[in-house]
Amino acid sequence: MAEITARKSLSGRNVFTMEIKIEKTKTPKAKPVDETKLGFGHIFTDHMFVMEYDTGKGWHDARIVPYGDISISPAAMVLHYGQEIFEGMKAYRTPDGSIQFFRPEENFKRMNISAERLVIPQLNVDDCLQALHELVKIDADWVPHTDGASLYIRPFIFAADPFLGVRPGDKYYFMIIMSPSGAYYASG
Repeated sequence: MAEITARKSLSGRNVFTMEIKIEKTKTPKAKPVDETKLGFGHIFTDHMFVMEYDTGKGWHDARIVPYGDISISPAAMVLHYGQEIFEGMKAYRTPDGSIQFFRPEENFKRMNISAERLVIPQLNVDDCLQALHELVKIDADWVPHTDGASLYIRPFIFAADPFLGVRPGDKYYFMIIMSPSGAYYASG
């Protein structure tokens, strides 16, 4: 398995503390054979990270589960008022085979700025980094070896309350999905 470059958490801790339940897939997908033809955003790894928020309980139930469809109410606030935020980042394989990220903590800080503006509960950045590292470690074989290719990482939060009025939500999901990808634009 590839080494993922270690880093200190923003608080200076070397050890992450969030409990993440892990359920590995029983039916792994075939990985792309030709990494020069990955395209962008249509192939997904075997796993995803999910964490829920409820008013009064806060962020809870952190888990890595097999990638799959999710079920939400047709009245979910995200569908009617677009109460959702996302970021995008990449993991790269280095010549020595290790996996590196480019400043993922900055992506999660930006996510919190957006969350504050939309009155969405903010995330603990160290918890986000832990979730990211654990997820990439589990799906490390999906990080492409080809120059110019990367593992695109999409963290996002959305309001799931079944409510048609306008107000901040009481129930949110924070998820991270990943996609081995070539250059975003065909020309690079």
